[in-house]
Parts: sequence; structure tokens; C-alpha cells
Amino acid sequence: MNYLVVVAHPDDEVLGAGATIHKLITEGEKVAVAILVGKADARANISSTLLDDEAEAMGIMGVEKVYHADFPNIRLNTVPHLDLVQFIESCIIDWQAEAIITHHPSDANIDHHETGKAVNAACRLFQRTDGVPKLEELLYMEVPSSTEWSLNTAENRFVPNTFIEIGEDGVKVKMKALAAYKGVMRPFPHPRSERAIEGLAAYRGVQSGREYAEAFESVFRCG
Repeated sequence: MNYLVVVAHPDDEVLGAGATIHKLITEGEKVAVAILVGKADARANISSTLLDDEAEAMGIMGVEKVYHADFPNIRLNTVPHLDLVQFIESCIIDWQAEAIITHHPSDANIDHHETGKAVNAACRLFQRTDGVPKLEELLYMEVPSSTEWSLNTAENRFVPNTFIEIGEDGVKVKMKALAAYKGVMRPFPHPRSERAIEGLAAYRGVQSGREYAEAFESVFRCG
């Protein structure tokens, strides 16, 4: 199956689904990543070698295809919704995506929020365009330091109902890929610390009767 992981920023793909991406690829599935914000220049301690960092992280996970847009960081809400949707649709068409993993639309980070909404619109593409595979699955992922800060009780928050077993090796791959992104990791007890990320994987594993897991909210799955 062709999976497309659509994220707002470089590093989101690792934080939310890095071990799952690696597992899918090692099992013979095809995975591409689409990144809406290229520079992420409002982030503290931004790496001067971000593109190189990204390439290294993708190599560690086994990702060979990456799509890049250059929308403004922490300002996706100022970009016309249609522009975001059409970029994602172009990736879906080119990759012939059959499954999509993306941000939960209630994430605290506004770019995550807008990305999730745009994916929701783009995933209907197969209903109105010839030559596009039917979408078989849509998954929301959790990104530490954003998803858990969804505090608006008027919105539906992330509710995991799908758990991908990743094992200790998967955790190690995720940590290695995250380490490639300079300036991303923080000391514990920050959610983007090594101890916190391993702890979350262990907790999600416990929830699903596994040692380690990454959690997702399945919007739909066909077949």
C-alpha cells in the first residue's frame, strides 16, 4: 500500500509516526512524506542545516520520497485553504496514495490544525478525479508537545483507537531519527525529551498489550 504522511513541519513525521514509518517500509509498504512548511524559522534553536538534518532523518527511517512546500511557519492560518488542499492533492496524485497519516485537527499548534483540516478536504479527491486510488485509510497521529495541549473542550480531542506495535528497535530508530534534527530534543520532563518519548511509547504499548507502540486515531479504514 502507498502511504502518504502529511505534516506541517520537518520533524513532525518522526515525532508522530517515526517508528511506524520505519516499520511499514521494512514490511514492504511504500511511504512518502509531504512537508508543508520548509524552513520552520520561528522555532527556537532552529538548525542551520535543517535540510541536511531532514535528509538524514528520512534515511534513518527508510523514506526515499519527500514532497516540499514552502508555506509560512506558524502562519498556515493565513494561507488560503485551497492552496494547502491543492498541494496535498498534488502529492496524493503523484504518489497514488492509498492511505494518509496526518495531524489531528485539534492540535494546539495552528499549523498542525490547518494541515489536518486541509487533509480532510484533500482526502476526498478520489471521488471527483479519475486515476486516483480510493483512499483506504486515514489516521491522525499524536505529536508530543502539541497534541496533548489540545485544551479547547469545544473540540474533539485526540482519542487513540489504533496502536502500532513498534518494539524496542522501533523506539531506537525513532530516537536516532529525532537526534538527526538538531535543536529539536529537550531535557526531561519536556515532552520532546528522550525519556518522555520512550515513556509515551511504553504507555501506548501498555494500553494495547504490547511493550512499545505508537498511537493513532483511525478516522476510517476500508476493507
